[in-house]
Amino acid sequence: MTPDENADHSRTAETSSRLFELPPELAIDAEVARRVTVGFIRNQLRQAGFERALLGLSGGIDSALVAFLAAEAIGPERLLCVLMPFRASSAGSVDDARTVVERLGCASELVDISPMVDGYFGREPDPGAAGMDGLEASQLRRGNFMARQRMCVLYDRSVTWGGLVVGTGNKTEALIGYTTLFGDSACAFNPIGDLYKSQVRQVAAAVGVPEQIIRKAPSADLWPGQTDEAEAGFTYPELDRLLFWMIDKRRTDEELVAMGFPPATVERVKRLVATSEFKRQVPPVAKLGPRTTGVDYLYPRRRPGSARR
Repeated sequence: MTPDENADHSRTAETSSRLFELPPELAIDAEVARRVTVGFIRNQLRQAGFERALLGLSGGIDSALVAFLAAEAIGPERLLCVLMPFRASSAGSVDDARTVVERLGCASELVDISPMVDGYFGREPDPGAAGMDGLEASQLRRGNFMARQRMCVLYDRSVTWGGLVVGTGNKTEALIGYTTLFGDSACAFNPIGDLYKSQVRQVAAAVGVPEQIIRKAPSADLWPGQTDEAEAGFTYPELDRLLFWMIDKRRTDEELVAMGFPPATVERVKRLVATSEFKRQVPPVAKLGPRTTGVDYLYPRRRPGSARR
């Protein structure tokens, strides 16, 4: 590092320690991560033949970070942030999302998904398309539907905007399956998919995401008062540490317990990772022909018009 880079790294580390808990083993060079992800965004768009991008902006740290990275990569004039609150969403989340839009100077739209969700589940006392069963739907069922409805909106807007949908899910959520298949996990590419939540916070501090967003309790905002950590039963620093040693460092169960992780927690997280594997892979295809997509007909993404055989 140059002296200036060392100074920047020290300032980022100092800011991080003030804003949130960062386990030592999760610390990364935030400026390097920033450069890599910004370059990744540019390359993915170029390879697909697009100049514009869009994403769902919730007011949370993950989507805020991706918005900052995308604006840096392609310019705010080529980025569309779509705010998609539900009737019960926190007003603070919408305010935080608007703060990001104002800070970046990018285009934005607000699409209230309440009528779409109510059209299916209904609203007391009137049933929707799902019939009387829909009125009794659990919060989890409704939350998954909301996530998929938001992605429907994004992909429709991708046509009118002429851009690719950028993913906003982090590595922690992907590994334990805390994501909705074809909902928040759907995207054309994902710049922060290899960053644990603790690392997302670190990079967010480096790029200038507003402090109130970095500090607040992570939430999918699926129902009033819902937080990720309360629902999952873990704090992100604890979970990130365990996943880091379990996945990245490939420690055995015995080694993890010897490091101080409770046996029941190790078993539970191991089970979450295993049972959510289907969410991290493309759908399997029954092989019948000599070359099968996704099996032995595999190519990296290439620029439109490039030669393929």
